Amino acid sequence: MNRKRFLVATVLLVAFCTLSVLGQELPKAKRPEDVGFSSERLARLTQLLQSKVDSGAIPGAVLVVARDGKVVYQQAVGFQDREKKTGMKSDAIFRIASMSKPITSVAVMMLVEEGKIDLLAPVSQYLPEFKDVKVGVEKLDGTTGKPMLALEDPQHPMTVQDLLRHTSGLVYGPFGASLVHQAYTKANLFDNGQTLAEFVTKLTKLPLAHQPGTTWEYGMSTDVLGRIVEVVSGMPFDQFVEQHVTKPLGMRDTGFYLSAAQAPRVAEPQVDPATGKRPPMASIENLTKEKLKWFSGGGGMLSTATDYARFCQMLANGGELDGVRLLSSKTVALMSSDQLPSGMPRVGGFEDLAPIAETGQSFGLGFAVRTRLGPNPANGSVGDYFWAGAYGTYFWLDPQERLHAVLMIQMPFPESGPYRRAMREMVYAALLR
Repeated sequence: MNRKRFLVATVLLVAFCTLSVLGQELPKAKRPEDVGFSSERLARLTQLLQSKVDSGAIPGAVLVVARDGKVVYQQAVGFQDREKKTGMKSDAIFRIASMSKPITSVAVMMLVEEGKIDLLAPVSQYLPEFKDVKVGVEKLDGTTGKPMLALEDPQHPMTVQDLLRHTSGLVYGPFGASLVHQAYTKANLFDNGQTLAEFVTKLTKLPLAHQPGTTWEYGMSTDVLGRIVEVVSGMPFDQFVEQHVTKPLGMRDTGFYLSAAQAPRVAEPQVDPATGKRPPMASIENLTKEKLKWFSGGGGMLSTATDYARFCQMLANGGELDGVRLLSSKTVALMSSDQLPSGMPRVGGFEDLAPIAETGQSFGLGFAVRTRLGPNPANGSVGDYFWAGAYGTYFWLDPQERLHAVLMIQMPFPESGPYRRAMREMVYAALLR
């Protein structure tokens, strides 16, 4: 009998440990009112999104809102795939695009805490190919009168901090029309068939758009960070993220590629009536481990709303979740602080996400941060931080209100703004205290 009880206890312990490794959803509040939210007002979120599904504006969405470590609202609305009439479920997997950047930034800061990466070190210390990178300056050709690129030496070396805060001079080709942007576009930098090492070799043959450390412009900086993680850790980037970030946090559906079991849960954008086609996004067939070589820390990951809510809760807890500590609270505070010098030019930006000083927003180490309330039209608190993905996903954390929220949706970024802004307003409108 004692032996039988021992075996049963052992089986239960193994099962418990297995579940712990696989991860779980955050605990749920019994009632939103218990943590200061109005159930009635939170229900407006469902009503709004359902109306947009019914009108054909969006295919579907999954939302999670948490406060004090407890989920107060979690809802799946509409279709995972409208054309196949597959209903949306809470465990649907989304292409999170640039919401990969905070995960990559956390991986980098873990190595900073171990003394293996120096934020002020030149990038060339880890990736020697960057030593000879030039800055491209547009000038008129005296003979033809057409613009040409003159190459100049960097006045200061690009640092790891520059990569984290997007002041490196690296850009995204499609986001501009300058000669440097055009060169980036022609170089096919988004090739999933390249390794991170091959990507860096290709990138370092192109000029920078700005002198390092002088201008904020969103770009391919975070993808370079992924290669630094590989070099410093001696481990492929996808494996480092899995072993040191997603697996310890129980983010079982977050990664760069899909298993056969996960593929049926991928959320799809709906067909655009104007074109008769879905908006361009990576297909399920191209998201398998066999097809991918380039693990884009800047935009290549997949996740679920519940997984990303666990990531947010780790940050909200000051770097720890369920007894697993990834970062110190001081490191999280550093990442979510304003990292852009006063008066630094900020080129481009994306509506409510732009780190524009005039609207009280700036940029930290991996995401945008709120520095003051007015005249920003978006609700929030000083010190909240946030970012979005090119395919409609969005998250933010508000340390003052002890809350975070995740919106997962698959639609073109230019069309997604009203939904993330409405979500912000409606979540804050539901706060009772």
